[in-house]
Amino acid sequence: MTPLEFERRYAPVWDRLEKLLEKIGLPVVAQPKGKDWDVSALPALYREACHHLALARDRSYPPFLVARLNDLVQRAHQAIYQHKTRIWSQMWHFVSVEFPELVRHNSWLLLISAIAFCLPVVALGLLTYFYPELVYSVFDPAQVTMFEQMYNPAAKAIGRTREADSNFLMFGYYIRNNIGISFQVFASGILLGVGSLFYLVFNGIFIGAAAGYLTAIGYGSTFWQFVCGHGAFELTAIVISGVAGLKLGLAILAPGRLTRRQALVEAGKVAVKIVYGVAGMLFIAAFIEAFWSSIVWLPASLKYGVAAVLWAMVIYYFTFQGRARAGAATSQGEPHAP
Repeated sequence: MTPLEFERRYAPVWDRLEKLLEKIGLPVVAQPKGKDWDVSALPALYREACHHLALARDRSYPPFLVARLNDLVQRAHQAIYQHKTRIWSQMWHFVSVEFPELVRHNSWLLLISAIAFCLPVVALGLLTYFYPELVYSVFDPAQVTMFEQMYNPAAKAIGRTREADSNFLMFGYYIRNNIGISFQVFASGILLGVGSLFYLVFNGIFIGAAAGYLTAIGYGSTFWQFVCGHGAFELTAIVISGVAGLKLGLAILAPGRLTRRQALVEAGKVAVKIVYGVAGMLFIAAFIEAFWSSIVWLPASLKYGVAAVLWAMVIYYFTFQGRARAGAATSQGEPHAP
């Protein structure tokens, strides 16, 4: 078979392989659809191209033909064997660079969200500490009784409801509860940001009232040992959920040169990424809350020491993590986090 006949017969295979490799290199939203673009055919096409390369070398076909096949085979090999690690690489980049950079880039929204959440915590905490009966203005008697049972120093495990008799059940409960709160804070931001501020204040009132009351009745040591560790991730995640919600509201209130719809779409892309990071933080918080915070036999000094380390890690992460890599990417012309 002459080189011309060889190329004419197998060129459709090479062309299709090249198209699939081009598709893989495109963003997901820009990738073409259809039967001809099914990447599941890539391994078979790769094996066929390897066979063609071996034939071209064995028959001493022209160098340009061998070079084309060699380049095609190398690209296909990289696409197949690096595709499995690409998702993990993207996830690691998001955690180590993109997420903390997004939060820092929206620092003024973070400040607003933190104030809306923390002020009610402090205010209601002090009020119910000095006037414990005020707790009944926030919770009904059944809820107050439940809190007393959960944080009673004589309990076998603190922070656990009577319905859940194991750490695994509480782990699931904490995930559902925490994600529900954060989603509420985020999604309500569509109401011009007022919804996010409302739920931040609302949750701040609840947490502050419970903390102040339990401290006032002598359950403070139990309560603070329980919340100090996982609070680094959980409370920070709730505040950051407010950032995502406020970003949606701001897009509607001040769209700039874009239409409100366009501004909302662009803000939504960023907000959803922030929520991904929040979900990861809440998973960590739920794990700590279920399997560490509830242990009663650990010394208080150890729990407070671990809590200090966890808070320091969270503060360091959002203050410094990813700065060097993000700055390097910007200097090389890569887009900065929006």
